[in-house]
Amino acid sequence: MEWLLFAAQLGTLALLLALVYRPLGDYMATVYTSPRDSRAEKVLYRVVGVDPANQQSWSSYLRAVLAFSAIGVLTVYALQRLQLLLPFALDLPAPSEHLSFNTAISFVTNTNWQSYSPEVTLGYTVQMVGLAVQNFVSAAVGIAVAIALVRGLASRSAGSIGNFWVDLFRGVIRILLPLSIITAVVLVAGGVVQNFAGFTDVTTLTGGTQSIPGGPVASQEAIKELGTNGGGFYNVNAAHPFEGPGAWVTIFQVFLMLVIPFALPRTFGRIVGDNRQGYAVLAAMASIYLLSVTAMTAAELAGGGAATQAAGAAMEGKETRFGIVLSTLFGTTSTITSTGAVNAMHDSFTPLGGGMAMVNMMLGEVAPGGVGAGLYGILVIAIVAVFIAGLMVGRTPEFLGKKIGTREIKLASLYILTTPTLVLAGTALSFGIPTVRGDIEGTSIWNPGVHGFSEVLYAFTSAANNNGSAFAGLTANTPWLNTALGVTMLLGRFLPIVFVLALAGSFAAQGTVPATAGTLPTHKPQFVGLLLGTVVIVSALSYFPTLALGPLAEGLL
Repeated sequence: MEWLLFAAQLGTLALLLALVYRPLGDYMATVYTSPRDSRAEKVLYRVVGVDPANQQSWSSYLRAVLAFSAIGVLTVYALQRLQLLLPFALDLPAPSEHLSFNTAISFVTNTNWQSYSPEVTLGYTVQMVGLAVQNFVSAAVGIAVAIALVRGLASRSAGSIGNFWVDLFRGVIRILLPLSIITAVVLVAGGVVQNFAGFTDVTTLTGGTQSIPGGPVASQEAIKELGTNGGGFYNVNAAHPFEGPGAWVTIFQVFLMLVIPFALPRTFGRIVGDNRQGYAVLAAMASIYLLSVTAMTAAELAGGGAATQAAGAAMEGKETRFGIVLSTLFGTTSTITSTGAVNAMHDSFTPLGGGMAMVNMMLGEVAPGGVGAGLYGILVIAIVAVFIAGLMVGRTPEFLGKKIGTREIKLASLYILTTPTLVLAGTALSFGIPTVRGDIEGTSIWNPGVHGFSEVLYAFTSAANNNGSAFAGLTANTPWLNTALGVTMLLGRFLPIVFVLALAGSFAAQGTVPATAGTLPTHKPQFVGLLLGTVVIVSALSYFPTLALGPLAEGLL
């Protein structure tokens, strides 16, 4: 019965995504290739002081990305530290310096890691002006970087990769904002709250009292899912009945997480002039997603020990109104799209089920990944796959008419090595420095042993891959973890962007070479298989030894 329910929910999701794949993908391609600017966009250009007709080199584009993001970090940090002076602060004190630092970086990097309970830490002004705004612009930055790489591949020796400010404003005004308005209305109709009610004291069924927080939840929930952000208005995220009221709303939220990342391959195909390329990328993404959600569901349905098997299900940490199948569908989607939202506590998943959530992030979140980040991530891996194929046949590798030389493969390799280095280094330092280890084991870890190691490994995996979900048994609001995870999020977001934009500039400066009989077709099933193999091999070689110390060891106990 559970597997029939799984098939029905997955089939419904696939149908919805198939219906919007072409129209949304084509629309986004039009947004980023149209020569015309809207009236609102022209006003914003004048305010910022940029010429939309000015095409940027990759280094200029990068400087704009970094400058804009730095301003975002400073703004969100200042809003938190000045919270008591702001309207709608709900009399909540300002977060500490290290927590404000962590949160500012978290939302600017599209990670949305939360080391705090949102409803009792941040007032409405910080939530809306600080966090919700970053939900929009951080998502738009991700899409802009992906489009810049696609332009580089489609370019004919132009040398430029577009204008960051044009891409940023168009992403927000033409894509994210309209979709969020429609989505918020649907969520309100489904029971997600949207008000400024503050805290309401109520009498419970047992005669006690409880303070129930309201808030502008639906508006933040819409962009949280559409922008693959994930930061919830409530501490339990989409498991809260005000944020995730029921089953159909939850399926709709899963759809929202997937809709833009799965449509971007169509945008890629349209811009490079070959829709078959988009279908090949989509096939690779969909294959990994299907395998992942099936594996996690099987692990949770099987149970991970005598207690869960005797109980008939691994329901600890899961909402009974969602059950196992809808929890694993949501959990797989959030960890494979860099959203990080949860409707069940991943810390309570079985060892292998929780391990799958980690693997989803360790794969680079490319199936389909975050908005923009998933597309440029899988395109970098495609470049490596083409290079490997070129080595096998003994010819210079080419991708979409662009030669892959020493510079390109070095940049792609640096991109791939960045997040594993951050994950493994952060985890090692947490246990290798005696004073830090004492704090980790004495304060942060509530479940010592193998599972405690998994909690820390999960935290750094989530931070480095800009996901934001967590094994909730870990107390992360400490000076070490707030600082270390903040730095990890910062480097995990912007170092890959540096390498992607450098790749875009390298390709844009090249001419195109005509396809010959020896050119590897990158739109056929054989290449999709090679691409899938490259994704798995790269991740397995990087992470398998560490996984063996955590979830795999726990699963074999």
